[in-house]
Amino acid sequence: MERDFFMKTKRIGFSEWEAEDIELAKLLWGDSEVTRFICASGIFRQEEIENRLKSEIERNSIYHVQYWPIFELASKELIGCCGLRPYKEKTYEIGFHLRPKFWGQGFATEAATAVMEYACTSLGAERLFAGHHPDNKASQKVLGKLGFQYTGDEFYEPTGLYHPSYEWKRKE
Repeated sequence: MERDFFMKTKRIGFSEWEAEDIELAKLLWGDSEVTRFICASGIFRQEEIENRLKSEIERNSIYHVQYWPIFELASKELIGCCGLRPYKEKTYEIGFHLRPKFWGQGFATEAATAVMEYACTSLGAERLFAGHHPDNKASQKVLGKLGFQYTGDEFYEPTGLYHPSYEWKRKE
């Protein structure tokens, strides 16, 4: 299926989740290497994958943001997702989930940089929030590169753990 990209970087195309994307959703959230840091069980069941896809589509319909599916422009292959969700007034949460074959190649930083720019220019965001599983050192490293500052640990219900949390403020 040929995808339309509403935003591009040098290597990445950003699309929007649609109901027909269940196989792509399974490819991403059906991979235990992706979900081990997202939920307490470490694995999304079929129903959870379907619900996650529905919630991303609904969030886009209501708020015009989601954790958008991202594709490698060269191969058209699904890299994962990266995007936003409402957090607090004038603040969005940024997040990314990448398929293992794309780890360690700078895709998370490249995608998140584009999403941060989008948040500021298109949404008028003044700050962004991010958090990661305590054992996910790769996400911690990416957030550091992006200029996020550690603010403390926050309880994250899906994992039942306190996650290191960060904030990024737009420069005036």
